[in-house]
Amino acid sequence: MPYFDAASGAPLHPVARQALLASLDEGWADPARLYREGRRARVLLDAAREAAAEAVGCRPDELAFTSSGTRAVHTGIAGALAGRRRIGRHLIVSAVEHSSVLHSAELHEADGGSVTEVTVDRGGAVDPVAYGDALRADTALACLQSANHEVGTEQPVAAVAEVCREAGVPLLVDAAQSLGWGPVDGGWSLLTASAHKWGGPSGVGLLVVRKGVRFAAQGPVDERESGRAPGFENIPAIVAAAASLRAVRAAAAEEAVRLRELTERIRARVPQLVPDVEVVGDPVRRLPGVVTFSCLYVDGEALLHELDREGFSVSSGSSCTSSTLTPSHVLRAMGVLSEGNVRVSLPPGVAEEDVERFLAVLPGAVTAVREKLGAPVASPVAREEDVLVVDSLGKRCPIPVIELAKVIGDVPVGGLVRVLSDDEAARLDIPAWCEMRSQEYLGEEPAEQGTAYLIRRAS
Repeated sequence: MPYFDAASGAPLHPVARQALLASLDEGWADPARLYREGRRARVLLDAAREAAAEAVGCRPDELAFTSSGTRAVHTGIAGALAGRRRIGRHLIVSAVEHSSVLHSAELHEADGGSVTEVTVDRGGAVDPVAYGDALRADTALACLQSANHEVGTEQPVAAVAEVCREAGVPLLVDAAQSLGWGPVDGGWSLLTASAHKWGGPSGVGLLVVRKGVRFAAQGPVDERESGRAPGFENIPAIVAAAASLRAVRAAAAEEAVRLRELTERIRARVPQLVPDVEVVGDPVRRLPGVVTFSCLYVDGEALLHELDREGFSVSSGSSCTSSTLTPSHVLRAMGVLSEGNVRVSLPPGVAEEDVERFLAVLPGAVTAVREKLGAPVASPVAREEDVLVVDSLGKRCPIPVIELAKVIGDVPVGGLVRVLSDDEAARLDIPAWCEMRSQEYLGEEPAEQGTAYLIRRAS
């Protein structure tokens, strides 16, 4: 069964498995002890730290192992903010950061700090100038991911790091998605990553704090991992993480070329095979194995189930796959279509024939979902003076857009359609539909129930 969700978690690398099994016999003792078993464990831990530091491009004593990438992010942000509290309590993040960063920002704001969220362009990238504009005299820390986890867009980390360096503000980089492909360039100050993203075991994160960065670990601490990750180290998992990072790096350059060709094939052919599709994310500055697209008039959860029945494991940022029924914050920040969203993230070693079979299966899966949703009961349509009103209250993504598409032809060019909806996803999907279909989106206005979206027929 082809697994196309490596951005969530890559399959365990064979080298990781071998290292994990081998180190179970030698790495079980307390590395802080001076007896023979403890010394053996310490040798394994030190060797893993040196290997990981070499891959990151830092000193071994700057790197600590944590219990996860999320824990590394939380610890890194909290420690950096606390270490620079005399400077101020202002934090800068991008609008498309991983939820672990945004949750830390929410907690900081709830505790009395201030947060500036930097916007992104339609490809998902930040403008380094915007980071410069966001810097203030009381800015304690800035955060930026190296590459986006949902659409694969690579961020201009080096340029943002230089802007922050000139202002004397440390930059924390979440490198979870990119570290397996290579080191992060630029003068960053802190870095986090997660082993399960590159084929290491889950439960191992990296936190790097450069020398000279003010950092005050928060919460109870002990002598382990420089006081930044209390508790007994999982040495077998750490050894496996470091070994697999070295292994994937050795093959990264060649594999990146191969995966990029496969994702380019998907990016080019999906719009040819499936009508009304928007491929999202930067077409050039992106991770080798990630391609994301959204399909009009498709329920995201239903499409994932259809593809699963065909043997393909993919993920989605569609609101239809979320218990909150709100669109992905990444897609929302980019201003792109969220309905029927599919993220394909290819693991290293994926077979070309599996990609071809995915392309062969996808059109039928989309058609099947559209047929299930494409013939709802006739849209409740009324005329309000010269405005055609579509009542989609109580209906979830993608029904409001489907009903809009059905009636747009009933109004003359220049005529208006007013869509009533109480689905949060409509706020993103209706403007995205207008852009895709060359119609004029005029904005939204309050309604007795939900929100009214006004569209002018342009063609």
